[in-house]
Amino acid sequence: MKTMTYSESRARYAETLNAVVDDREEVVITRAGHDPVVIVALDDYESLKETAYLLRSPENARRLLASIDRLEHGGGIVRDPAE
Repeated sequence: MKTMTYSESRARYAETLNAVVDDREEVVITRAGHDPVVIVALDDYESLKETAYLLRSPENARRLLASIDRLEHGGGIVRDPAE
């Protein structure tokens, strides 16, 4: 994750946005006297929001994490998405 000041980000705005989108690089912008912010690609942000939503319910989180664990240990069935 790259960090830059507000002034740096303004001076290199197009380059910064291109890095976020093209290189999937999050950029932290520090601001004097204010909390920092993060610039992230929209689809990455939407993915983070969806993951947070799915993990919000403790029961759902347990089920999802158990499923991931099973898959990582050779469980599960590989299916064609067209099925």
